[in-house]
Amino acid sequence: ERMSNGEQPHIIVKKKKGHHGAHGGAWKVAYADFVTAMMALFIVLWVLSQSEEVKQAVASYFQDPLGISQGTREMIDSKSGGMIDAGIQVKKVFDKEAQKEELKKLGEEIIKNLSGNTEFLYLMDQVKIDFVDEGMRIEMLESKDNFFFEIGSAKLNPSAEHMLEKIGAELSKLPNKVILEGHTDSRPYPNADVTGYSNYELSADRANSARRAIIKGGFDMSHIDEVRGYADKRLRDPKDPYNLVNRRISIIVKYAEH
Repeated sequence: ERMSNGEQPHIIVKKKKGHHGAHGGAWKVAYADFVTAMMALFIVLWVLSQSEEVKQAVASYFQDPLGISQGTREMIDSKSGGMIDAGIQVKKVFDKEAQKEELKKLGEEIIKNLSGNTEFLYLMDQVKIDFVDEGMRIEMLESKDNFFFEIGSAKLNPSAEHMLEKIGAELSKLPNKVILEGHTDSRPYPNADVTGYSNYELSADRANSARRAIIKGGFDMSHIDEVRGYADKRLRDPKDPYNLVNRRISIIVKYAEH
């Protein structure tokens, strides 16, 4: 419609301003970024608190997540030609850490139970528990005051035999396999050149005596993985090859294999 004087009417368009501040999504993005950053921080702190083996496995995974390069976690099944999940080795490391915690608890329980038996009180300083690559190691060390074996013999004294039986009973609570090791000091076995019986035979026989004792205590014989006789080739005190602590029995509770 035209105005009476022929001029066009003025049209005013008013735009309604919206209030997006309270209902917009920018704050959600910022909050999500903050949560992600915090999660990354916690993961980094957790990794830093782990063993060097875990750190190396995690670093290797992120450097080569598909396991393509030489020496990574890629493994080819020779029969089917299929590729095993590249993350499997990282998983094994984490499982190993979990197993280590369980074995630590078992070690603490073994020490607690042995310490509660008056028969073993004078021997407790000679029982050491630590960890090696294969698993948890329980060592029974001889001293100048207390021998576990008769001199030059693989025959256990009664208290040592009873202690090994108790250890066998505790180890039977887990399905893990064990390795038994015998060690001597560097004193040569008498007449070894003539008889052919040396520290190697003696250390192996002592390891077998320990094997029989833990089985007598209830440990499953099928879980014995190895019996080793090292003679004096794995000295606990290399600076003093004749130190009596080199004469010992080692029981290694192996990490379970998946």
